[in-house]
Amino acid sequence: MKALAILTLAALLLTGLAGCGQKGPLYLPEDAPADEQPSE
Repeated sequence: MKALAILTLAALLLTGLAGCGQKGPLYLPEDAPADEQPSE
């Protein structure tokens, strides 16, 4: 039982630490506006 608790705690800790390093927007960026002129 104690080993299960330690394993669960370790898994939660590692998941939390992995989530701390995520960067970037929390939404899907929209497509570029269509009124921009294409560069030639």
